[in-house]
Amino acid sequence: MPSFDIVSKVNSMEVENAVNQAQKELLTRFDFKGSGAEIVLEKHEIKLKAMDNFKIRALEEIVVAKLAKRGISMKSIDRGEAEVSPLGHARQVIKIKQGIDGPTAKQISLFLRESKIKVTAAIQGDELRVNGKSRDDLQEAIAAVRDHDFPVAVSFVNFRD
Repeated sequence: MPSFDIVSKVNSMEVENAVNQAQKELLTRFDFKGSGAEIVLEKHEIKLKAMDNFKIRALEEIVVAKLAKRGISMKSIDRGEAEVSPLGHARQVIKIKQGIDGPTAKQISLFLRESKIKVTAAIQGDELRVNGKSRDDLQEAIAAVRDHDFPVAVSFVNFRD
């Protein structure tokens, strides 16, 4: 039976490259000279540290622009609120979302069911397996999911005939 998987994954190498580019820009920018600002990548989080709220916003813009240039969807990024300490130092965490969470998976599954396309969707962990009787039905389902706006960036893998 033909099938494919709907996933929401971010290429970790692209994230790493974007952070490296942002760090290089941070080193060359005149307004950040000697300010002690930092951009650190830890697994699925990008941690920003700066001297004040204004500089943390500038750091966030740099990182988000670099992520966008590397082709990472803004739906895959969760920008946390900037935390400012009483001394004025600011920190912020930008999380990279991996996988499709339960409510979103149910929403995609329900969308496929209501679209009257002859496919079935099963939630398997942080991805969705979609089965159909013909390749045409699966391609129609892919087109429908791609056209609809979901809260996560979706991609399609493991297309089997």
